[in-house]
Amino acid sequence: MTGEVKTFIRNQRDYLKKNQSALTIDADTHLTDIRSLPKELSQRFEENSDYYHGRPVDTEIVLKQMGLAAVDMALSWQNPAATAYSDDASFNYDSLLAANEYVVSSARRNPQRIIPAAWTDPKALGLAKARQLAEHCVNSLGVGIVKINPAQNQFPINSPDVMELVEAIIASGAIVAFHYGSDTPYTPAAGLEEVASRFADVPFLAVHMGGGGASFEEAEDMYMESRKLGLRRPNLYFVLSAKRDTHMESDFVTYQLAGAPYNEHLLCASDSPYGNPVFQFAGFRAMLEGFLSASDHPDQRVRDNPGLFDRSAIQNYLGGNMARLMVRVYDRLLDKQGKA
Repeated sequence: MTGEVKTFIRNQRDYLKKNQSALTIDADTHLTDIRSLPKELSQRFEENSDYYHGRPVDTEIVLKQMGLAAVDMALSWQNPAATAYSDDASFNYDSLLAANEYVVSSARRNPQRIIPAAWTDPKALGLAKARQLAEHCVNSLGVGIVKINPAQNQFPINSPDVMELVEAIIASGAIVAFHYGSDTPYTPAAGLEEVASRFADVPFLAVHMGGGGASFEEAEDMYMESRKLGLRRPNLYFVLSAKRDTHMESDFVTYQLAGAPYNEHLLCASDSPYGNPVFQFAGFRAMLEGFLSASDHPDQRVRDNPGLFDRSAIQNYLGGNMARLMVRVYDRLLDKQGKA
C-alpha cells in the first residue's frame, strides 16, 4: 500500500471521526461508469430516459441524489447488473476490477462524500482470482470493505470457497459485506450465522437484513429470523435497504430496547439506484422522529418506554453508526497494513 493510499485512508478516517455526531450516511449505493456499459445496456440507457429496474447511476447522479436527500456521505460499491461477464474468468476479473477502480477513483475525487468499497465474485472469477482481486483492492487501492453477493452471483453464503475468501479478506485487514436477502436460497440466516460465528471477533455487514428482491410475504419469515440473529451475533451490522418499512420500524425499536452494542448495528441506506435516496431518507427521518412522541406512538413498546429514543439515537441510525464502524475498519486496516 502506497503512502498516498494510506494518506487517503487516514484523512477519511479522521473526517469520519471528527464529524460522526453530525453526518448522515447512505450505507448502500451502487456506482457505474456509464461510459463502460456493455453495448446492450448502453443502448437501453441511451434510448430510455424513463426509470427501469436498476437503471445505472454514475457518481455525479448519486452526488445529486445525496444533495437532494441531505445525505453527507455514501458507502459505495459497483452495480452487478451493469458489469459485463463472460465465460472467461480473466475477462470477468478485468471487468470487475474496472468497476471497482471506478468506485475508488470516485472516492479519491470526493473524499468527504464517497466511502469506497470493493466487490469480488468466487463463481465468475474462480476462487483464486476472486481472492487476488479482493487482496488487490485492499492492499493496493486501500478499500476497507469487500462485498460478496451470493444471491446475484449464485453460490451459498457458507460454501467452502466463500469461507476461504472471507478468511483471506479478513487477513488483509478489511471486512466483508454480504448481500443478505430472502430473494434467493443462497443467503439463509443459518448460513450467515455460520460465517459470523466462525469469525466472531470481526464485524460483518449484512446488506438488506433479509430483504432484497423478495416479495413482502415471501420475506416475512427471514425478516423475523434476521432480527433475532443480530441479537445472537454481536459482530453483525445490518444495512437497512430494500426492506419493508414496517419491519425496519420494528428493527429500530427492538435494537434500541436491546441497547449497546446492538443499537449501534443498524445502518440506514437507499440501495441506489434500486431505491431513491430522497424518498428513503425522508422516510427514515420521519419514522425516527416519530419515536420521540412516545405517548402517541402505535408501537406499544415505545409507549411503555418513554425516552427510549432521543436525537442522539436518531443521528446514530442516520449516520453515526456507519461513521464509527468505518473508523474501526480503517484503524484495523492501517494496523494490518503496518504489520504486513
